[in-house]
Amino acid sequence: MKILSTFDRVITEVLADKVRARLTFKGHLDTYRFCDEVWTFLIKDVTFKLDNQTTVSADKVKIVSCNSKRPGEA
Repeated sequence: MKILSTFDRVITEVLADKVRARLTFKGHLDTYRFCDEVWTFLIKDVTFKLDNQTTVSADKVKIVSCNSKRPGEA
């Protein structure tokens, strides 16, 4: 578990410090759920638009989002 904890910490720091790109996306929300403090979104016919106006399309995208802190952490 130490490797995963280290990876989580390092990737969070690098993404916050080094990545400046932004994107927006549009699609049709097919399903969403919130279970055990985890959000899951299933989106169909998605179009991503990057800062440089490049677009990327996908039939289906699954986004999973959770709190970065475990229950009980300050």
